Amino acid sequence: MPPFFEGAQGGSIKEFPKDLLDPGCLEGNKGMKIEGRVWKFGDHVDTDLIIPARYLNVSEGHELAKYCFADVRPDLVKEVQVGDIAVAGVNFGCGSSREQAPLALKAAGIGAVIAKSFARIFYRNAFNIGLPILESEEAPEQIKEGDRVSLDFSTGAIVVISGDKHFLARPIPDFMRAILRAGGLVKYLKKSQSAAGDLPAL
Repeated sequence: MPPFFEGAQGGSIKEFPKDLLDPGCLEGNKGMKIEGRVWKFGDHVDTDLIIPARYLNVSEGHELAKYCFADVRPDLVKEVQVGDIAVAGVNFGCGSSREQAPLALKAAGIGAVIAKSFARIFYRNAFNIGLPILESEEAPEQIKEGDRVSLDFSTGAIVVISGDKHFLARPIPDFMRAILRAGGLVKYLKKSQSAAGDLPAL
């Protein structure tokens, strides 16, 4: 099994403003493209590793962000920049169904997650709170910690800018991109004035 994470960097703890709950890298961006530094993880990253259970009583996103990967990779919250990208192996987000896991990632500044596969509930929760995710078998094998990567959610294009590598993930469907642009399912429903039952199942 690959290591849980690859690489580490130190740094001082930064402040987490409340507006990180909606980083804004997607909202209003019709092109649906982002670019950021890669944080590399291994297989079977469970929700308890993403946000430890002892912090589940925290409800505000900007507070959850402080504890993202607190037990196994505290350097992430010290160094992550808004729009950075997490890259992982198989079954990312396995374990409990806690919605705080994708929320903590998004609030910390992670702009998207690329993985070989996602736990089904995490996949659903990620889109519900407006965190883009892409599935690719090939990309996580060749993308390295610290790479600079650009993503196009409309086409599924993954480009490693620092290494001139190109991959193609499954594009995010139109209606799910609309949810992401709105900042999550609740905001999408408010903006569209639609009932939740009118949407296709995630």
